[in-house]
Amino acid sequence: MVRHGGKILSDQLVKLGVRRVFSVPGESFLAALDGLYDSDIQNVVCRQEGGAAMMAEAYGKMTGQPGVCFVTRGPGATNASAGIHIAMQDSTPLVLFVGQIDNRHTDRETFQEMDYKSLFGGLAKWVAQVDHTDRLPEYIARAFRVATSGRPGPVVLALPENMLSAQADVADLRLPDIILQPVPGDAIQAIMHALGQAEKPLVVVGGPHWNRQAQADLQAFAERQDVPIVSGFRRQDYMDNHHSHFAGDLNVGVNPRLAARLRAADMLVLLGTRFGDIETQGYTLVDPANPQKHIVHVHADAGEIGRVYTPDVGIVAAAPAVLRQLADAEPAGNWADWTADARADYEAWIIPQESPGALKQEDVIKWLSDNLPDDAIITNGAGNYAAWLHRYFIYKQYGTQLAPTSGSMGYGFPAAISAAIEYPDRTVVCLAGDGCFQMTCNELSTAVQHGAKPIVIVMNNGRYGTIRMHQEKTYPGRVSGTALANPDFAALARAYGGFGVLVTRSEDFPAAFAAAQAAGTVAVIECKVDEEALATSATLSAVRKAVLS
Repeated sequence: MVRHGGKILSDQLVKLGVRRVFSVPGESFLAALDGLYDSDIQNVVCRQEGGAAMMAEAYGKMTGQPGVCFVTRGPGATNASAGIHIAMQDSTPLVLFVGQIDNRHTDRETFQEMDYKSLFGGLAKWVAQVDHTDRLPEYIARAFRVATSGRPGPVVLALPENMLSAQADVADLRLPDIILQPVPGDAIQAIMHALGQAEKPLVVVGGPHWNRQAQADLQAFAERQDVPIVSGFRRQDYMDNHHSHFAGDLNVGVNPRLAARLRAADMLVLLGTRFGDIETQGYTLVDPANPQKHIVHVHADAGEIGRVYTPDVGIVAAAPAVLRQLADAEPAGNWADWTADARADYEAWIIPQESPGALKQEDVIKWLSDNLPDDAIITNGAGNYAAWLHRYFIYKQYGTQLAPTSGSMGYGFPAAISAAIEYPDRTVVCLAGDGCFQMTCNELSTAVQHGAKPIVIVMNNGRYGTIRMHQEKTYPGRVSGTALANPDFAALARAYGGFGVLVTRSEDFPAAFAAAQAAGTVAVIECKVDEEALATSATLSAVRKAVLS
């Protein structure tokens, strides 16, 4: 059947099971938009390409299938690069289609011309340009395979406009059925043998491929071996935080006792995690050159084994597949006291510490943790406000945390829109700082247009809080470039057709949240935060005084 390139593309996406794409339209891919017109694929039209790519990335995180994003050439592609960076660092499958100039005019610096292999070469797993219409199915199928294989990540395909509008007679392709080899029994034996030699083992989980079964298997493994489980940065939902063997997460503002425990451990079992600089506090807790502990590393990508830390045992496999077998392994030792102490350290850490002001972030997070449904999805971007979330929110189920391990600001709101569209019957809450929210708040329009109903909680302290904290630690009292002039966030939400309310006291937050839920639309709860509330364990004045004294 002869079809134009845009129709071939949309039919191939249907064949691959794509249900939804995120886009900002451009004249460079009009044929693709035309192809989508007759398909059953939902096109979520966004307001800026960065937000569109972040929504697609969040879709990939939630489903394990590639998020799909369409953007136009030049500035559209550069805007989308923020989402590509997140997908790469977070190991999330994503396919970005970029409209491209007519390829007969290449190298003339044609309007918005860019070399996408150069632009995205260091950001994506694979970058290619499709110059022949009849090869579209081949390139698209390969893009999906690359995005999901090994360590998942983003793929970028450039689509010249003349190629898309041209016609060809070519069949659609389907992805092959991949039969995974079972994890060899000697690999499980090697893990258990190494674990049996340890006096102070610590299991660190993270990375891609996780699911609810993996969470159940992890908890069964922890109980059977009586070992403490620690999550990597922003992977707190990989285990029920109420579980007696959960010992906390290795984040930017890590529990000092957990940091000391990581340093003291004589055995690390790394399941799926890359175990990078955030988990190790800039590689200070575990020295790559001299770890002073035995390491077992399980990862789906052979390139990650020994990339930073040389393990004593390296196993190339997806962590959930290994956990399926570890869950039934015979106990290898007795670490009951070590595990109980690790849990006690965690429980002491999550007791709320009072911060200054009438609106206390610890009160808000504690209320959310105690009152939201167990399957509520919590999203966030980056900023000091997130430290309260990481410390005080108790994640109960897998698939309830959407946050960028890349530390990208602006991520939380687009991710919340994506989650609310994917799961319209679940509660979706975005926690954002005033600076973080303003990077993507224009997507309020997208939420209204597509019926997404996330509740956004904006912690407004009138500054870029994380940078101000570092500023006070390095150049105390010399405030430069971190103050913000903010809008009335509640009024902004109402201007877009959503719900908005201002909260200035902790005791007023529950009623405000109930009103936001009852509104039946996207909602913004602006929380006025005291300027002194710099971090969960420090005030602005205390940090400045400590440096000056």
